[in-house]
Order: sequence, then C-alpha cells, then structure tokens
Amino acid sequence: MTIDICMPFWGAPDDLRAAVSSVLAQDDPDWRLVVIDDCYPDDSIPAYFAALGDSRVFYVRNERNVGITENFRRAAAAARGDHVVILGSDDLLHPTYVSRMRAIADAHRDVDVIQLGVEVIDGQGVPRRSLADQVKLRLLTPRHAKTFRAEDMARSLLVGNWLYWPSLLFRTERLREIDFRDDLPIILDLALLIDIAFAGGALRYEPGIAFAYRRHDESLSQKTILDGTRFDDERAYYRATAAEAKARGWRRARRAARWRIMSRLHGLAVLPTVLRRGTSSARRAAFALAFR
Repeated sequence: MTIDICMPFWGAPDDLRAAVSSVLAQDDPDWRLVVIDDCYPDDSIPAYFAALGDSRVFYVRNERNVGITENFRRAAAAARGDHVVILGSDDLLHPTYVSRMRAIADAHRDVDVIQLGVEVIDGQGVPRRSLADQVKLRLLTPRHAKTFRAEDMARSLLVGNWLYWPSLLFRTERLREIDFRDDLPIILDLALLIDIAFAGGALRYEPGIAFAYRRHDESLSQKTILDGTRFDDERAYYRATAAEAKARGWRRARRAARWRIMSRLHGLAVLPTVLRRGTSSARRAAFALAFR
C-alpha cells in the first residue's frame, strides 16, 4: 500500500526543503510525494525539485494562484492510492511516519482518518507548546489508542479540535467524497472532519510521536484572529453544526456544538492580544465568541 503525501506549497522555501527531506528520510520507501506550488515567487523551487532525481517525487506548479482551499482540493485530487496525507510545506515527518501509518491502516481498514502523536515546534524547529497546544495535548488528546465513530467522533472534535490537520492520514475515497468547504478557509479542517463524522466515518488515534507540527506566530490563522474573521466564522459554523446535529438526533454532538467550550476558551485566551492589536470589529467578534 503506497501512501500518497500531497503537499500544497506557499511559504518559506527553506521550510519546504526541510519538509521534503523528512519525507526522503522515511524508513519505509513505499510512498509518493506530490508538491503543488501555488505560484510562490521563488525561481529556485523548480530547480530544487529537478535536481532531486527521485522518481517518487513530483512537482507541479499552478498556472495561477488559486488560494488555500482550492490548492488543498488539488492536493487531494493528486492522490492515486487508497490513503493520502496533505502535508504542510513547513511540517516534518519523523522517520517512522509512513511505516506506522501503513501498519495502522492495514489493521483498521474501516477507518477514514488516522492521527498519530504530534510534537509542536516553532519557526526555528525548537519544541514549543502554546497554551492551545498544551490544552490539546494534555486535556483533549486521548491517553490510549482509540477509535471514534460517527457521533462520538463529532462530539469529541466539537468539544475541542485536538487533531493536527497536516499529520492526518485520510482514506482517499472518503476525502474526495466529502470535499472542502469554500466558505471556511480558516476552519476548513474541522468542517471537513465533522462532515466525515456526519457521513458515518471513523477516526483512529494511536499515541507515539511521529510528526512535528510547526506553529508560526504570523500564520493565516493568527491574522484572522486580529481582524475578527476567525471568530465570526467559528460562531456561524458551530451554530449551523448544532442545527445539523439536532436534525440527526445527535444530542451529545449538538450539546458540544452549542457550548463550544474550547472555542470560547480560545476566544478568552487571545482576548488580551486582540484588545492590544486587533481591529474594533475583532474586539467585538472576540467578545461575542467568548460570551454569547
């Protein structure tokens, strides 16, 4: 079973080269890497891939910049095998990532999403945990291997999204069946995962670190916090999801979506930053997210 590693690229070229190197260093050679360059303005990138000389590595450059959601969709479409990971171009695989994912996918063929243990690093590659990461890893992430199905999966992620999107292995068929939402670029990962749960899907968690997630201070997510769009998107999404859960008779998932505990706590945690640096609309949106 070849694992497709599809990487949408827009960002620091040095981080991209480190991510590719982490793929090349896998202890299991049965993988295929496709990098989809969303017209990043750096002429050294095509030359770097041309010089690699590895038949498992493919480089594609979009004719024009298509944006994050469409490039994620193109990454999913680039997969040929049964399983795919949409790797961030600044994240790192540990050498055992592919071999462990292959073993788990073989053992749990009815599972749509697999999450392994994750460590968080900063822009320089130094281990670092923000408050959000500490909550994810210490309070929300299961202590032992576990499978979540349908409503259990939705309820767990609606309480607080403890997954790290670029580290997830997806069953390709399910990912293409669900697709990404165009109206939720900041929380498209959570929206897709909840849609998989609504479709009766399953999530498998296995402890043991196999992935390094790079957290930047100036990410797109951080920028949307300071202008308020992330807060507005989250409130609208949780409201709509609670209604969907109610229609399905999923009481626990509906309750989790209505209370959105970790979403509210995140709003409170970033409120001081928003008050200092955010726009007036961001301040209003942050208060609404936390208190309404």
